[in-house]
Amino acid sequence: MVDLIASMIKHNVLEVIFSYLDLSDLRNCALVCRSWNNFLDDENSDVWRSHCIRKLPEEALKSDLLSSVPTYKMKLRAFYHAWNPNDCSRNVYIKPNGFTLHRNPVAQSTDASRGKIGFRQGRHTWEVIWEGPLGTVAVVGISTKEAALQCHGYVALLGSDDQSWGWNLVENHLLHNGDAQGGYPLLNNAPKYQVGERIRVILDCDDNTLSFEKNYEFLGVAFRGLPDKKLYPTVSAVYGNTEVSMVYLGPPLDG
Repeated sequence: MVDLIASMIKHNVLEVIFSYLDLSDLRNCALVCRSWNNFLDDENSDVWRSHCIRKLPEEALKSDLLSSVPTYKMKLRAFYHAWNPNDCSRNVYIKPNGFTLHRNPVAQSTDASRGKIGFRQGRHTWEVIWEGPLGTVAVVGISTKEAALQCHGYVALLGSDDQSWGWNLVENHLLHNGDAQGGYPLLNNAPKYQVGERIRVILDCDDNTLSFEKNYEFLGVAFRGLPDKKLYPTVSAVYGNTEVSMVYLGPPLDG
């Protein structure tokens, strides 16, 4: 009976109703019947477009930053996973587009930022784009909530304790617990990161590994044996006025 009644509501009426519901309510609506689930399964529908226009800054929607997330639903999800303005160094602010952090030119300081959502289960991928100079140290990776987000001096903050894991793009070294864990990627004369390149970070909470891709080339597993803790996308930077964007992609595409 529920399926029958739900299917009788015209799609244009559903669009109007669903466009004004909270995301949690939309999830509940998708469970009501197959018809509503199929309706919401269209990630480029006017429902998801309306939510995107209301939630995302116009600057983000019109830029190339979200080119890796082609549907409105994916763009909305990426926004909810972006940098957390309440979980970053005091020397960092999140730009109006919602996806890009800006490190202020503060001398003798290393500054970090975490994403809004951490992961303890499943497989997750996000892109990091360094849009300004790297400076002497530029680290991309993950951390728990216990990892520090600011320290004195120009150092590899991400990877400096047992609560963070990082890849220093300047030296091509892996860092954890204050120690260099070896070169990465494991290639002879591995090319250094170039500003503007998109790095894909792959966190596998089922296999407890962290890996990276660059230019769609898998670079290998960087860290194994990650703890059963909630892990957050994180970067640390030292260069004044440098900017770093992060776009959550969802589960990795195998192969």
